[in-house]
Amino acid sequence: MNLPNALTLSRFVMAGIMIALLFSPFAFSATGALLVFGIAALTDWLDGRLARGSYGVTALGQLLDPLADKVLVCAALVSFVEIRLPGARHPLIPAWIVVLILAREFMVTGLRVLAVRGGRDISAGRWGKQKTIWQLVAIIAMLLGLAIQRDLLPYFAPGWVEPFDLWFAPAAYIMALAVAAITVVSGLVYFHQHRDLLRG
Repeated sequence: MNLPNALTLSRFVMAGIMIALLFSPFAFSATGALLVFGIAALTDWLDGRLARGSYGVTALGQLLDPLADKVLVCAALVSFVEIRLPGARHPLIPAWIVVLILAREFMVTGLRVLAVRGGRDISAGRWGKQKTIWQLVAIIAMLLGLAIQRDLLPYFAPGWVEPFDLWFAPAAYIMALAVAAITVVSGLVYFHQHRDLLRG
């Protein structure tokens, strides 16, 4: 196994570590989850760069890379469904938004399986890459918010905890809606571009 594939596999491990930290009772665990997710996102960029460079692209890497990305993103999104800020009417991300995003990912994966059986490679297009970027941005923003809410304000500005919660909850909901919209649109574009596979 080469270095890019090892970096890809590390994202599966880091997804589990991130979940454990998010629900850990220890101090600064939310900050740790943010750092782990940031490192995992960095490996996504690094393994692709290395694979396209001196190491070369492998069939294993082409299989594992998108799968590792989906596991990392879905682990964060599902975790957010279990997190509810004090006084908030809904979780950090409502379950229906996560289900919508997961449904899109499963459907696109199924389409790729059809393409492979037909001897075609249908990699992510511009909309798919934008979807991934904005998913990562939104997750990092929410993890940063949790780190501020749990690890920073209670120790350095306890009077700001409640006002921050009142702002953070609706901001997270708006970000989740925006990401869901981009995810759905990218899926529709993807299926439209490869609709011949469905007819086949």
